[in-house]
This record gives sequence, structure tokens and C-alpha cells, in this order.
Amino acid sequence: MNTVIVDTNVPLVAGGRSEQASEDCVINCILQIQKIVGGELKLALDDKRRIIDEYRSKLNADGQPTFGDAFLLWVETNWANPDRCDLVQITPVNDSASEFQEFPSDPALNDFDPDDRKFITVACAHPERPTILQAVDRRWWHFRDVFPRIRVTVLFICENDVQ
Repeated sequence: MNTVIVDTNVPLVAGGRSEQASEDCVINCILQIQKIVGGELKLALDDKRRIIDEYRSKLNADGQPTFGDAFLLWVETNWANPDRCDLVQITPVNDSASEFQEFPSDPALNDFDPDDRKFITVACAHPERPTILQAVDRRWWHFRDVFPRIRVTVLFICENDVQ
């Protein structure tokens, strides 16, 4: 089973919470999440729940959930199940919330969003170097030429929307 890392904007788009996302983009994000929830793909997360905490800060597992919120509920239910999720240990530098030993030292990434570094770090620390699913964050698009150099694969689910 292939493993993926899901950037927060994927469930946000799937839940209809992104103005720049086209209808096709929303459908594609839903399809990717369905592959995870349905067991076709495995989810990689960090072992200290940093990614889950970010999901929780932007999604809602209570009340009347959107599709993205339902994904958060699935994550909260399955994060410790090794058949559904891989927990990856990443090492903060000086107790930082955004600097990690496993993050690539490539100078081209100096301006990469500190809040998103945990996703790249998990990809680098995971033995399979799983693909990161990305929807509409244009800041990631600017680094698309750097990712192959650092051996990180990013799937831009909504490439037409993010360009």
C-alpha cells in the first residue's frame, strides 16, 4: 500500500473551504481523501501530532462536519493504527515548532513556509519518502523545481488552480 502525507489545504478544499479551488479541484481532493479513508492509501503523520494539531486548528470534527472535517475525525480515530497510519519521528531543533533536523539543508528552501516544514520533514524522515498531497497552496508551487533535488515528491492535485 502506498503512503501519502496530506497537507492541510487538501481537506480544507474537500470541505469547500477554499475560494480559489475549482469544482474539479474539490472533487479531486475528495477522491484522494476517499482513497485514504477507504484503505487504498496509508497516511503518514509525525509522532508528536504536529500535523494533527494543524488539522484540528483549521478543521472541525464536531457539529455538522464537511467532508474535510470528516477526514479529521477519521485521522483522530486511526492515527495510532499502524495498518492505516505511519507515525514518523521528527526531531525539532532547539524545541522549535518549525525547524527540524531531518528538514533538507538546501538553501533554496530557506524561504519555505515554516508552518509547512513538518510535511517536508515527515517525507524526508519516512523510509519510503511518501508523496505529499498538495491542493491550492501557491507557496508550494514556487518550490516545485526544488522538490526533485531533495527527493521529495509533491502531487499538486489541483495544478490548474495553483499555477
